[in-house]
Amino acid sequence: MVKLLFLTGLTITEYSYLEQLVAENRRLKEQSVTSADATETRDPPQAEHTASRPVEAPDATSIQNPLIGDRAWFHRYDPSSPPIYIGEAACSAFATRFRRFLTGNNALAHIARTQWTREQTIAAAANEADVQWPSLHHARLLVRIAIHQIGYLYHLMMRKATLDKLEEIYLTGDFDCLTNKCKFFALFAFGQAYSIRSESTSGSRVPGTAYFAKAMNLVQILPERTSVTHLETLLLLSLFSYYLNRRHSAYGLIGTVMRLSLTIGLNHNIPESQLIDPVERQHRIEIWWTIYIFDRMWGSKMGLPMQILDEDIHVDMPSTISPQWKHEEELSDPEYMTANIKLARIVGETITKLYSRRKYQETFLQRVQKLLKALKNWVETLPESLRLNMEDLESSKKPLVSLHMAFNQCIILTTRPTLLHLLITLRKAESTDAGPEVVSQPVLTLSEACIHAARHSHSMILTRWINGTMPTFGYFHAHYLFSSALILAMSSFVPIGNPTDMSGFDSALDLLRSMTENGNLAAAEFYHNLEQVKLCLDNYPSNTSNQSRHSETVLEAHRQPTPGLIQTNINTTVPGLGPALNTNSVPSSIPMGTSSTVFPNILAAPHMLPNENDMLAGQLHGSAEVNALPTRDTTSGYTTEMAFLEPTMQDFLAQSDIDLGLLHPVDTFLSEAENLYTCHEL
Repeated sequence: MVKLLFLTGLTITEYSYLEQLVAENRRLKEQSVTSADATETRDPPQAEHTASRPVEAPDATSIQNPLIGDRAWFHRYDPSSPPIYIGEAACSAFATRFRRFLTGNNALAHIARTQWTREQTIAAAANEADVQWPSLHHARLLVRIAIHQIGYLYHLMMRKATLDKLEEIYLTGDFDCLTNKCKFFALFAFGQAYSIRSESTSGSRVPGTAYFAKAMNLVQILPERTSVTHLETLLLLSLFSYYLNRRHSAYGLIGTVMRLSLTIGLNHNIPESQLIDPVERQHRIEIWWTIYIFDRMWGSKMGLPMQILDEDIHVDMPSTISPQWKHEEELSDPEYMTANIKLARIVGETITKLYSRRKYQETFLQRVQKLLKALKNWVETLPESLRLNMEDLESSKKPLVSLHMAFNQCIILTTRPTLLHLLITLRKAESTDAGPEVVSQPVLTLSEACIHAARHSHSMILTRWINGTMPTFGYFHAHYLFSSALILAMSSFVPIGNPTDMSGFDSALDLLRSMTENGNLAAAEFYHNLEQVKLCLDNYPSNTSNQSRHSETVLEAHRQPTPGLIQTNINTTVPGLGPALNTNSVPSSIPMGTSSTVFPNILAAPHMLPNENDMLAGQLHGSAEVNALPTRDTTSGYTTEMAFLEPTMQDFLAQSDIDLGLLHPVDTFLSEAENLYTCHEL
């Protein structure tokens, strides 16, 4: 050290000071790196935060999801097993939230899933001696049924090539190839599920379970090198898992399919020089996008993350090859598949942006607005061939009902937290004397869109049931029916809803009971959940402070037209809000007091749309000319795009990020401590 001081000419004090500076500099660098890492993973950069939001109006929800708590939601249903994870996007989880609202008990237990085919049942079915190749005639029948029922819903195989391969197997007697055996046994499972009411020799087991079990027993889940045929088989097994109500298995299988498909580069375009056949090339593309659709859709059923980012996908969208007849006999309709892909992408974004614990700079309403804009664009750009004819749902060979029900479910996923928030706000307003609550127009608009989507889905499912075209053992009709029924029950509690929606809830309960009696395992689960909701609904008046159901006080007055209603394109005088109010400039918030007489004067006409038994909205008010409502079909009174045609929805979608972030602070869903979806009390 003395030599160093001599060479530098520094005193001991000066040298010590330099050492302190170097150490301080090193410490600050380390702190900066640590802080940058934390910011990258948790918070947006401060500069961006400042640029997008004025400093004088800080909002903690700009970086924190206001829907769910910091901790995940787990439920222990079996002391000998690990607690199960409850995803907030799951409909059963939402049903528990609704029951907690009805009972006022935030610790009310979640209803665990118990109606699913167990591993022991599958193992026993796989070992049955009669699980063999059927006769050629019966095999043809089963495969054709499977292709007709699911081969047009999703691209899972080349249709003609599959039938040709079946003929070849029986002609050559090559029944021992595991790749072909697993694929065709999976197809046989679907053929039985759609052609047999129940397996009388197997108790209440879902038809096709034995073929499914045999295929699962034989298939290589993790081969070192996969093939497109192997991926087709795993896709079929993943889809059939839903028929057994084995959602976790379906999610696990699609995750495996996704990883295996990446190993052979399905997310990239393959050079034409390496695969000349245009049918095979397009088949690769469509199989990839089916994997993508399953990944997004399966995750959305349980609120689980998607397996791949859109940025990592570099393959073309489906297209038509020449000649046209060759495409039609082997491949899926590109317009239908493209619409399904775009919808799956929005579903994935909905789970990520609304139901994950990621932190965003945007507020909740801003994220909802962007998702609804994407959904609005989806329905507006839908080709004419993919639009519903509600007077004849079965008129198209394409599975349009499933596509539109998936669209409605996406709207429900996006908006139903807002509807529950509205219920909670209205109950607080009625049960306290603290003065009027404030519910902003966006909250009412989003809640109304949620109700529209539920009514439309309910109507389509009911129509299919009446027509006898609803699959007996399918999962998704039962799921969409359960989801819409919850919203219809909630609709009867709010002024923008309709008390007659409760009849829709009751019809859904009856329909799920009938499906349960026929052996549908998913329907059995949802029926049990809906029964518990029904019990809470029946007991709801006894749990309120004024011993009266909210809808009975508000909606009774709401049914009768009164002077001063806010109507579309009509200047009116609204008590408490001033004269000459036009709905083209909707107020950013509407006061809602404890008196039920406030609601009919503020919320009635443009929000409450009549059902099939009611008159059109314009006819409710005599001389009122209401021209903003869309033309309705004759079956249910609701169309797919109706929610986006409402003036209030158009106003919401037109608002800027600044408006949504600053003009509606009430829509940040209370504080973190009073979080709507908080699970801290569990």
